[in-house]
Amino acid sequence: MNDKIFLNKPEILSEIERKSKEISFGMPSDLYIGSFLKTLIVSKPKARVLELGTGIGLSLAWMIEGLDKESTLITVDNNTELTEIAKSYFGGDSRIEVVCKDAADWIKEYRGNKFDLVFADAWPGKYSQIEEILDLVKVGGFYVIDDMSEQPNWPKGHQKKVLELVDYLEQRKDFVITKFNWSTGLILAVKK
Repeated sequence: MNDKIFLNKPEILSEIERKSKEISFGMPSDLYIGSFLKTLIVSKPKARVLELGTGIGLSLAWMIEGLDKESTLITVDNNTELTEIAKSYFGGDSRIEVVCKDAADWIKEYRGNKFDLVFADAWPGKYSQIEEILDLVKVGGFYVIDDMSEQPNWPKGHQKKVLELVDYLEQRKDFVITKFNWSTGLILAVKK
């Protein structure tokens, strides 16, 4: 499939893609993941959403499209340049909070309400602080991770970490998971 099937792409997406090329941002989000996240968020009215790993805001653009007027979204990244770019695009939306902080520290310090959806697209919340982040998912809420299929740019030994994470998630009794051999490889976990 090609990206021409995405007729409902966020309007801002082409600008973010242009900016990605301008600054040579080499970790773009997949269109399929963005569309999937938007669909999940639409299913949660008055949602509280957390994204770990803002990047330049490609997935964020899709997630915002899924939010209703009473939903909120916190996105966390430790890269000042990228969070400033995300703020320039989305900072005027009162539902969105763009946080520039190491996600591991943010997770440790967070004391707010639980989330209807957590998209962990950074090391923290995926390969570290996993217990803490899964505890922040509401019952019936989604935990979503991508990049589970082997990628050519993975460092040596990363496949082992992925397999350990999948095994860990499969052993949990408080989540039901589905693995997708689709896009970059996806896991959707729902809290029981």
